[in-house]
Amino acid sequence: MTNATNPSRKRPSPAAPKPAAVPKPKSAVARSEAAPAEAANGRQKPLADASAARSKPKLVRDSFTIPKAEYSVLEELKVRAANLTRPTKKSELLRAGIAALAAMKDRPFLDALNGVPSLKTGRPKGSETKAVPG
Repeated sequence: MTNATNPSRKRPSPAAPKPAAVPKPKSAVARSEAAPAEAANGRQKPLADASAARSKPKLVRDSFTIPKAEYSVLEELKVRAANLTRPTKKSELLRAGIAALAAMKDRPFLDALNGVPSLKTGRPKGSETKAVPG
């Protein structure tokens, strides 16, 4: 049955006001400052462990195109790390590379960037999948 034929099921009107959202603190500092006030009011228990007050960093999922030769270097670096008794993931290698680039002075940073050719943005033509009808 649809909502039009069943009067007992009512849809909320699109113009219905939404309940006001309570603003949330945006940082761990703001949360840690708000916790003692809330605890004093009896609404929230104080945290027993300071490490529990730290929030996990927000993660971002992204995709990108990389030449096959450079992708194979990632695999070689994973093997190298495993041989050094430090198994690692591709994302850890990329994050370590970002940290190394961030620590560089301007001249070595520009040299590293100039050593990497620019790629055309977007997906390669061969990787597109066609939708199966049906």
